[in-house]
Amino acid sequence: GMMNSGINQSILITGESGAGKTENTKKVISYFATICSSGKRKEGEASLEDKIVQTNPVLEAWGNAKTVRNDNSSRFGKFIRIHFNASGKLSGADMVVYLLEKSRLTYQQPLERCYHSFYNLMSDHVPDLKEKCLLSNDILDYWYVSQGKLTVPSIDDKEDMMFADEAFDVLGFSEQEKYDVYKNTACMMHMGNMTKDFVPVGKEEQAEIKDDSNAVKVATLAGIDCEWMITYFCKPKLKVGTEWVQKGSTCTQASNSVAGIARAVYERTFRIMVEKCNQTLLDPTMKKVHYIGVLDIAGFEIFDYNGFEQICINYVNEKLQQFFNQHMFTLEQEEYVREGLDWANVDFGMDLQPCIDMFEKPMSFLAIFEEESLFPKATDETFRNKLFDNMLGKHPNFAKPNPRPDPDAHFAIVHYAATVSYNLTGWLEKNKDPLNDTIVEMIKNGSNSLMIQCFADHPGQPIEAPKDDGGRKKKGGGKTVSSYFKGQLDDLMSTLYKTEPHFIRCVVPNTHKIPGGVEPGLVMHQYQCNGVLAGIAICRKGFPNKMMYPEFKARYNILAAKLVAKAKNDKSAAGAVLETIKLDKEKYRLGHTKVFFRAGILGFMEEVREDRIGAVLAWLQSGARGKSSRMQFKKLQDQKLALYCCQRSIRNYYIGKTWLWWQIWLAIKPNLKCTQFGKYKQEYEDKIAVAEANIGKALADREKVQSVYDGLAGQKNELELALKSGGSAVQEIIDKTTRVEAMAADVQKQLKEVLDRIKGEQDQKNALEAQRLKIDSTVAALEGELQNLEGSLGASEQDRADKDEQIRTLKEEIAHQSEMITKLGKDKRSVGESRQKTEEDIQTAEDKCNHLARVKGKLEQALDEAEDALEREKKVKGDVEKAKRKVEGDLKLTQEAVSDLERVKAELNQALARKEKEASALGAKIEDEASLGSKYSKQIKELQSRLEELDEELALERANRAKAEKSRSMLKKDIEDLSSRLEEAGSNTATQVELNKKREAELARLKGELEELNIAHEGTLAALRMKHNNTMSDLGEQIDNLNANKVKAEKDKAGLERDLADARSGLEEAVKGKAELDKQGKLLQGSIVDANTRLDEMARALNEAESSKKRLVVENQDLNRQIEELEGGIANANKNKTSLTTQLEDTKALADAEAKDRAALLTKYKNMSTELENLKEKIENEHMRKSDALKALSKAQAEIQLWRSRYETEGMGKIEELEAARGKLQARIVEAEENVDALNTKIANAEKSRARLAADLDEASMEYERVHAAALITEKRGKNFDKVLSEWQAKAGDVAAEVEASQNEGRNYSSELYRLKAAQDEAVEQLDIVKRENKNLADEIKDLLEQLGDGGRSIHDLDKQRRRLEQEKEELQGALEEAEGALEQEENKVLRAQLELSQVRQEIDRRVAEKEEEFNNTRKNHQRAMESLGASLEAEQRAKAEALRVKKKLEGDINELEIGLDHANKANAEGLKAIKRYQTQLRETIQAFEDEARQRQQISEAAGIADRKAAALSGEVEESRALLDSAERAKRQIEMEIADSRNACNEMTAINSREMASKRGLEGQLHTMQAEIDAMLGCAKNAEEKSKKAMVDAARLADELRAEQDHATTQAAAKKSLETQLSDLEARCSDAEAAAMKGGKAAMAKLENRIRELEAELGSLQSRTSETMKAYQRSERKVKELAFAQDEDKKNQERMSDLAGKLQQKIKTYKTQIEEAEEIAALNLAKFRKAQQELEETEERAKLADAGIVAARL
Repeated sequence: GMMNSGINQSILITGESGAGKTENTKKVISYFATICSSGKRKEGEASLEDKIVQTNPVLEAWGNAKTVRNDNSSRFGKFIRIHFNASGKLSGADMVVYLLEKSRLTYQQPLERCYHSFYNLMSDHVPDLKEKCLLSNDILDYWYVSQGKLTVPSIDDKEDMMFADEAFDVLGFSEQEKYDVYKNTACMMHMGNMTKDFVPVGKEEQAEIKDDSNAVKVATLAGIDCEWMITYFCKPKLKVGTEWVQKGSTCTQASNSVAGIARAVYERTFRIMVEKCNQTLLDPTMKKVHYIGVLDIAGFEIFDYNGFEQICINYVNEKLQQFFNQHMFTLEQEEYVREGLDWANVDFGMDLQPCIDMFEKPMSFLAIFEEESLFPKATDETFRNKLFDNMLGKHPNFAKPNPRPDPDAHFAIVHYAATVSYNLTGWLEKNKDPLNDTIVEMIKNGSNSLMIQCFADHPGQPIEAPKDDGGRKKKGGGKTVSSYFKGQLDDLMSTLYKTEPHFIRCVVPNTHKIPGGVEPGLVMHQYQCNGVLAGIAICRKGFPNKMMYPEFKARYNILAAKLVAKAKNDKSAAGAVLETIKLDKEKYRLGHTKVFFRAGILGFMEEVREDRIGAVLAWLQSGARGKSSRMQFKKLQDQKLALYCCQRSIRNYYIGKTWLWWQIWLAIKPNLKCTQFGKYKQEYEDKIAVAEANIGKALADREKVQSVYDGLAGQKNELELALKSGGSAVQEIIDKTTRVEAMAADVQKQLKEVLDRIKGEQDQKNALEAQRLKIDSTVAALEGELQNLEGSLGASEQDRADKDEQIRTLKEEIAHQSEMITKLGKDKRSVGESRQKTEEDIQTAEDKCNHLARVKGKLEQALDEAEDALEREKKVKGDVEKAKRKVEGDLKLTQEAVSDLERVKAELNQALARKEKEASALGAKIEDEASLGSKYSKQIKELQSRLEELDEELALERANRAKAEKSRSMLKKDIEDLSSRLEEAGSNTATQVELNKKREAELARLKGELEELNIAHEGTLAALRMKHNNTMSDLGEQIDNLNANKVKAEKDKAGLERDLADARSGLEEAVKGKAELDKQGKLLQGSIVDANTRLDEMARALNEAESSKKRLVVENQDLNRQIEELEGGIANANKNKTSLTTQLEDTKALADAEAKDRAALLTKYKNMSTELENLKEKIENEHMRKSDALKALSKAQAEIQLWRSRYETEGMGKIEELEAARGKLQARIVEAEENVDALNTKIANAEKSRARLAADLDEASMEYERVHAAALITEKRGKNFDKVLSEWQAKAGDVAAEVEASQNEGRNYSSELYRLKAAQDEAVEQLDIVKRENKNLADEIKDLLEQLGDGGRSIHDLDKQRRRLEQEKEELQGALEEAEGALEQEENKVLRAQLELSQVRQEIDRRVAEKEEEFNNTRKNHQRAMESLGASLEAEQRAKAEALRVKKKLEGDINELEIGLDHANKANAEGLKAIKRYQTQLRETIQAFEDEARQRQQISEAAGIADRKAAALSGEVEESRALLDSAERAKRQIEMEIADSRNACNEMTAINSREMASKRGLEGQLHTMQAEIDAMLGCAKNAEEKSKKAMVDAARLADELRAEQDHATTQAAAKKSLETQLSDLEARCSDAEAAAMKGGKAAMAKLENRIRELEAELGSLQSRTSETMKAYQRSERKVKELAFAQDEDKKNQERMSDLAGKLQQKIKTYKTQIEEAEEIAALNLAKFRKAQQELEETEERAKLADAGIVAARL
């Protein structure tokens, strides 16, 4: 199902406790783990299926225990999901556990036992376990686990410990983790002993420990200090306000504290084990597509003492049973209706929703339980009273307890399986499950890693509150066990509803644990409770087998293929098939998409299909047999013709043997080719067939090889062209190199002339050094600016990260809003679905009304017919009816008179009671008023004092709340200010653009300065050259040094430019990030607008739902009116029915008498018919006996004849034997004759009795026909009356059922209306909440946009302010946390006051109820009771008025607090405005300062430009010298470039030579590969030819085998013919013996010799047949050998194909190598072109230098 439908599956294994659910779960998991194993496992690690199976020993050891009904009962529930990948293999597993029974850890009943893990630890399987866990050797030393049974006969604790220890290793637990689990378990045992060590000290009975041996063991195992542990168990710490105090504990309280810690340690250790198992079983690398869930949860339990765990378990079973009923009955019938079947819904009485509502609805069991658990002063008695007050009488499933199993039980619940009485002692403490927070904090700070992990989610008792908890609630606060369990159960049910369920029902066979014992009553009770019997009923009544139309058509198309082909659609095709097989229409239904069958009909369909397939196969077999027989006949016919031909040839041969011309012809004929034409033709035809068979493959192979060859040839041509082009390029480079060398020679000549003038540049060195120092200083300045820019960039990146965080938070808020919107959408869809359901229900009600109208018409018609039929009877019974009506009239008058008398009596009694009340009231009025006045005055004083205390607490709460609101507003203001500043700093687009422009201007200025410096540098060089012509050699070296420095400076410049480019890219990324932020903000706005539109749509949908609800109410009223009309009609029908029933009674009496007569006649007729059949059987038996006797007579006569003939043939030699045989035969003949005579007499008697019985039968048949005619008339009348009566009864029942259904629907509509109202109110509240949140978000976005428009500030100041604001924020957060703590305390006080107020109200209500009971019990003083009741009501009204006044006062205080909050918010807003104003002033001052600095910088830049211009003018004088120097540098560069170009040419030639060599090598490899391919193709062809030859040989052998088989069949036929001949011969032999009286013994011997010869021939035939079989077996072996050889040839061919593939892979690699070589050649070509371009540039520079020299000369 999972692989076909793609739906997750679930298996629900349910049943009572001890029914075998856990064992079935293990079997199911083992089955899935075995059949779906993936087969993948890591080396040295267990497989996944082994891990899944090995979770059972661990979970059973720590979660199973012995109960009264089961030795291995699971005391927790688990839901195991086994995950599968897309191919259906295992990909992981996980499990969820539910409600471990913790109370068993500290208490066990006498016949029960604690969890198996404790007894496994004591089993000595692990040698050093007891030493590490500080355990003794006796389980009785630990009283927590020794209160009940210590051993279980069916459980071996040592073996279980072995399995669990091995399972830990398989599941991947480390040695330390495993021993930590053991230590935690042992620690719980020592804690039990520790509870006995507390002793009271002093008057207050303070608990202390004298003997700390057990405490030391507990502290050692838990990893904490022993003394502090004892101190905190005896005196736990509590926080009162802001201080810690120690509270003393009694021995009971300390023991309970230790027990709570012990239970928590065990339970949390168990959960961590399950989590570790899940981590082991879930492999995140494996893909998980589907899963199968297996649910094994505790079964329904009924014990003598039923507590908190039992009611939780039974509640879960109620939910699961309801899920089964929903799936089995409701969904099944809904599918019938959905598919359009004519189906009336059947109520099987399995609806458990009332019991579930009793648990889940508001003010029901769980709600009252939660409320009482949270109420501090609640007790078990108050809990019981509240349950009875709110639930007894209102919920039918809540009842008073039955004292028989448990006399101390408090209440009972009617479950689906039985009524269970529960004892709620200690439930509130179990539900609250309190822990000693001080001990938990010690454990969290201890050294036991597993215990630290156990309490990781518990808040503990930290000394300082965590700083990051300001905006969230405390985790774990207010979470009870029942609420946690209900949440888990809701998640489980939602998971089950998303899967396709399968149910396994486990049944307890007997209550005594006897193997093979079955208690039928117990089994049937379980079947009835868990819905199995109802499931069988719906399977019999409904259509359990269903099939989709395409599947039905594909499977049963063979039954009516022509009709299916002609059918228009699948439905008509299915109908045609079912009509063809003449299936009763009651046995099936045709739905819209499926065919539905009754139970067992699908098996009938399969039988019909198998019969049809059998008929087709029989037809095929008959055709095959006929074909085989015709082939055999044709073969025999051909053999006959061949025999004729052989005979003719032999005759011709004997004729021509003496004919000389024939001899000459025979001598010449072998040498003539014309006589061998058939041979040559056959050879050529074979060759042509082989060629035709192989020509396609040869052509395909040729095309493949041709395509490979073409590709390689193209690649070869491309390589040749590339190499040719490379050679021409090399030639061009060589030519250019020669030209360059010639030009270099000319330049050398010119250089010599220039060098004569360059001699005096020594003084220029100092100036150059100063210039270099200046450049270095500018570089240092640029580096400093670059560092500043990097710092600003880092700050921008930090701001960007902050903005990303803010955007992430906004996205999370938007996601939350979208979740709320989706939730509202779901609510909307649910409302729409309920509306659709309501409309469908209305439609069904209308259909029912129409049906009722039709039924009414039918009833009227039937009534008319009945009246017509009864008119004849009315004439006879008119007098009886008149007397009856008279009596009825008298009876009515008498009844009216009696009713009048009773009414008068009641009025008199009422008047008398009033008088008595008035008389008694006057006597007791004064006493009651006095007592009540004193009583209520005391209550008023108490309530006033209590209200004063509440007023004081409210005043304190107001002050604290105002303080908290003020601090929260201040914090909110500071946070908003900080966020606005950060956003302004991060999103200041204009400032960033201006800074970018400034930096670009500065870069341009720096470039201009560098260029001017270069120009000035060149000018000074020229001047120095003119001045220092004599120092040329020294200057040359100095120039080289300067060139090196210049290159270094240019490198530094390039590095600076790269850094500057990186800075620009960083700035561009920041700008892009800002744009992305803007874009995301716009998207957020769009999403908010979409959310608003969706909210508006939901509001419109809610309005539409409201209108539809109103319309439904109106329609419901109309339906109620119609129902009332129908009830009136039913009343009339009932009247008619009573009149008809009186008339039918007489006719029934007559019909009964006639029916009795008819029954007597029928019995008589049946008896006579049975006697007739018996006689017929006797006659048939006599006939059979007669025929047997005749056969025996004929056989005896034949034997007589045989013996007579033998006597005559054998002679007198055997006369004595013949005489004996004759005597025997005569005796047998006599017996046979006697038998014949006896049979004849019997036959005669039988004929007589037959004639007599025939006469009796004729008489009986005549009498039967007469009686039958009368009976038919009577039966017809009775049937008519019964039909009329049954119709009226059926109509009345239908009308009553429809009325009841309409009433139920009306109630459902009213409940649905209330539910819709509640859902609408919730939706409206959620809509308001969403609107408020959207408004807040819109305001925040507006503020963000406003802040985005503000100007920026310097990053340094922002960092300072950010740090200061963060410090202030932390301080404010601390203050806010303190304020919230105080506010939470005040809220707790208010909640406590409200609870006490509700308690006071409940106390008042209880007292009023007690007064009412007292007044009801004292009926003698009615007036006094009435007056006291009135007084109590007035007091209650006054108390209610006082409570309303207090409530109004509280509301007024709340309003004042809200007003104060508004004032604080306004003050906060004004403060924010002032801060923004100061910020704008600060930004203006910073802007002014930046403007001044910018102006100052511009002035300094102008001065620098003027200086540079002056230097440039002075440098232009010496320009010629600079040109000369540049020419020299150009000359040197040209020389270097020439050398480089020569090296490049050499490299190109070497590369070309290498490439040519590699090309030749590749061509050689290509040729060898082609040769190898040709050889492989030849081998492949040879292999194909061999395979074809082998196939031909196999065909030949098959033909030979077929011939041998044919020969064997002919031999078998010959054998059969011989056997027939032998039988004929034997017959003839017997005839010969009969006729051989004359021949005697000689003829007998002759015949015997003939028989021996025939037997010898038969033996020879049998030997030949055996040889033929041996030859056949040899041929079979040969065929197998040939098949094996053919397989070997196929394998060789596959190997050849693999080799061909490998060669093709090699070709591909060679292609890639060629491509790489081409790429290298292209790179070299690019290098060559680049060198050529550089050479051309060098030539151009040389020309420019020549022109400069010419100009200088001029």
